[in-house]
Amino acid sequence: MDISIVFKIAAVGIVVAVLNQLLQKAGKDEQAMLTTLAGLVVVLYWIVEYINVLFNKIQTLFQL
Repeated sequence: MDISIVFKIAAVGIVVAVLNQLLQKAGKDEQAMLTTLAGLVVVLYWIVEYINVLFNKIQTLFQL
């Protein structure tokens, strides 16, 4: 696993947290929720490959 993915996830988390706070203070709670959801989708898109590799390694470990 490459360490850069951890930094990318952290950066997205910080940006989403700041945007969420700004939008909530402006009274735009719906957009704040959508921003959080978009950040979650981006991060899940990045890590789905790593999850696939993990499941393949577990499958070969137990030879299922």
